Amino acid sequence: MIDTHCHLNFRAFKDDTAEVIARAKLAGVNSIINVGSQYKTSERAVKLAQENDNLYAAIGLHPIHLFEQEVDEEEIHFKTKAEIFNPAKYKKLFANNKRVVAIGECGLDYYRFPENVAKEEVKIKQIELFEQHIKLASELNLPIIIHSRESYDDIFQVLEKSIKQGLLPKRGVSHCFVGTEEQAKKFLDLGFLLSFTGIITFKNVGSSLLKIIKETPLEKIMIETDAPYLAPQAYRGTRNEPAYVVEVAKKLAEIKDIELEEVDRATTANAKLLFNIV
Repeated sequence: MIDTHCHLNFRAFKDDTAEVIARAKLAGVNSIINVGSQYKTSERAVKLAQENDNLYAAIGLHPIHLFEQEVDEEEIHFKTKAEIFNPAKYKKLFANNKRVVAIGECGLDYYRFPENVAKEEVKIKQIELFEQHIKLASELNLPIIIHSRESYDDIFQVLEKSIKQGLLPKRGVSHCFVGTEEQAKKFLDLGFLLSFTGIITFKNVGSSLLKIIKETPLEKIMIETDAPYLAPQAYRGTRNEPAYVVEVAKKLAEIKDIELEEVDRATTANAKLLFNIV
């Protein structure tokens, strides 16, 4: 299996990264894509990929890091540092290591806004940042990993405009998809994959999300943990890690009424194709 989106490059894993990677291998998770959220974590993702032959990196600036603000995600609390996106710096990370397989995570996040900045200003700057990532991905011929929290309408507007301009030849994936049937169809029609996390295992998961999974072709689906966040139901309240992506695969198999091996085979093949990994 491949955990297509996690953050071993975050502080939550600073004391036991090697052990976490070893547990993933024992669980049958043969490859891991570490995803950057700003320059330092992107740089760390590249370093981990250089040091581990089963790790890959995605590089980008998450929209919440445009402004300084306090963030609470489940049990994890952190303060963002405002960063100005410098494509040239990120391009150097790619040039120095061909194990960089995607740009991201990037996109829009309208779930939270910094207290001292007008919402419209934040939205405008996030859209500009998203467009910069799309241009970078197109220039480097890489797929993008899209973050779209409570912002689907603007996400589609940017994507449609970019694709009409001939950008995003490699398309990408909607990470941690939890949208509507209409939004799922929109991503698929635009040539993107959908990726699902431990959210689909939660006791209170919505029936509409389960229906989307049931009806989405397996060749359009990938699996991820988004570790250290969103631990599956069996591990709720603990730090998530790549080994637990198996729980997501099991739930997918249950929803689609197919064998776990079929989910493993298909989602692994999808990830290898999208990210051009062996």
